[in-house]
Amino acid sequence: MDNKKLEAVKYRKGFIAALDQSGGSTAKTLEKYGIPESEYSSEEEMFELIHEMRKRVFMSEKFTGEKILGAILFYKTMMSKVGDEYTADYLWNEKHIVSFLKVDKGLSDEENDCKLMKDIPDLDEQLEEARKKNIFGTKMRSVIYKANEKGIEDVVNQQFEFAKRICDAGLVPIIEPEVDINAEDKALCEDILKNKIEEKLKEWDEKDLIMFKFTIPTIANKYLSLYDYPCVVRIVALSGGYTIDVACDYLAANERMIASFSRALLEDLNANQTQKEFDKKLGHAIDIIYNASIT
Repeated sequence: MDNKKLEAVKYRKGFIAALDQSGGSTAKTLEKYGIPESEYSSEEEMFELIHEMRKRVFMSEKFTGEKILGAILFYKTMMSKVGDEYTADYLWNEKHIVSFLKVDKGLSDEENDCKLMKDIPDLDEQLEEARKKNIFGTKMRSVIYKANEKGIEDVVNQQFEFAKRICDAGLVPIIEPEVDINAEDKALCEDILKNKIEEKLKEWDEKDLIMFKFTIPTIANKYLSLYDYPCVVRIVALSGGYTIDVACDYLAANERMIASFSRALLEDLNANQTQKEFDKKLGHAIDIIYNASIT
């Protein structure tokens, strides 16, 4: 493990930019960015366009390690280049930003009011390629819709099973059991989730470093005590569909929780903006998210 990257992720002020849109979310992201589906005719073209959007973000003068400590990448982004360097190398060498790889294959059908991850048959191959490309860690997402103890336990068990394999490969997994922001019993979901996670952490090898990515909790600082476990490197928050202002207001109430936003970061960017306009909008979003992350 690269100790300089670990130190950056664990101690530096800033937030993680989630730029790992895949599958159906790619087309939606492009549409919001000003590129409708009528402007491309294949999946290959779609992914090329989203990579160009991401490159524009990465190469912006506003996107630096001063306020951004990490970026979550889609597999094709990891395998692509920015300039003459693979994306993770560019981000670290030029921007001092640590890279993470989204490794999950999306969600299974809902069962027990939750959606587990689909199987990841090529996980070992992804992890081997991630090491070659100097990736620091991974990210994988499940979703919780209701306070169903069986469903939440299944989510946590699956996340930790994959996390162990990722730790064994020398990378740091971000465990992401998202609680839907529209869940009627959201606070109870979070109570059950935290209890199930603590059960795992009590028997977890503290040498196996992990991170968590949570929906911003209903009760501020709900997850703060998870830092008591030495294996927990950082706790980050997803925006969950909130607008940037709402997400940042909620985030600011949570100590030591930093942002890992996607939609909230990109919501005002457009393909038709001049570089000056693009940088201004991106810089404004970065400032807002950074300020909420350092409270």
